[in-house]
Amino acid sequence: MDFFIFLTIFSYVLLVTKAHEPNNPSYGRVFPGIRYPFQIQDEQPHHSVHPDFELFFRQNRTYIHFPTYGDLIVKSISYNTRKLNLIDPKNCVPEVFLNLNLSHTPFSYYYVLKDYTYINCSSHLSTSFVQVPCLSGLDHHVYIVETSISPPVSCNSVKTVAIPFSYSPYLSDNSFGLSLTWNLTGECDDAGIGCQSETLLHNKGLFHVANDKVIGLIAFIFLVVTLFYAKMALYKVFDLVKEKEKLGEIKFGKILGEYEALNPATDSKSDIKVVIH
Repeated sequence: MDFFIFLTIFSYVLLVTKAHEPNNPSYGRVFPGIRYPFQIQDEQPHHSVHPDFELFFRQNRTYIHFPTYGDLIVKSISYNTRKLNLIDPKNCVPEVFLNLNLSHTPFSYYYVLKDYTYINCSSHLSTSFVQVPCLSGLDHHVYIVETSISPPVSCNSVKTVAIPFSYSPYLSDNSFGLSLTWNLTGECDDAGIGCQSETLLHNKGLFHVANDKVIGLIAFIFLVVTLFYAKMALYKVFDLVKEKEKLGEIKFGKILGEYEALNPATDSKSDIKVVIH
């Protein structure tokens, strides 16, 4: 009986665990350090998190997509300081600064911005100007200068943008200055339900998780109590059967005694009569 109860409880636990697994082949995959407001693509309902915070994996690297530029690699995320450190897979951060438009996203540059002008020149400039190699070619040379500097005659202004840093060959790599921060407070979700703060959305998610655990615990307790009473009922049935068997033996013995009293056993010797002729 105890083994039956243990087997039933163990099977129930397995069923509950299986029922809570997401119905997709990626279940069990570990995404260390990624939490709200970021999400992994196709791992959560899209209405629960702002779509701009969706991350995805490709070739063992984590990416985030910006429509005005493309895909950037996520180097690290600091949730305390709200700092998203990115890497340009094309290894040309000045190109990211030139084309990345964050005005319609919850992101902004982490560092203080300053206006710089990109200029495109048909010939090399003096050594006081530093060429951007990843944007230049054999017949064109791109430089980033402060807006207070008038471009030479051989150069055309391409675009003036507010960026964290100008180009420097000593500090230039595929991640220098490419750090963003975010602000979701008061943002409306894409389902149109209403504007909620980041903390409220996060607590709402925690509530659903806690609610599922409470329901599972209540169901488990109900099952244990049910099995306990079922066990007690079975014991009562067994005791009743045994009691009936005992009563049956007593009645049988009583009937047998009464029968023997009505039909006493005779001594064979006393029944023999001796006749003398």
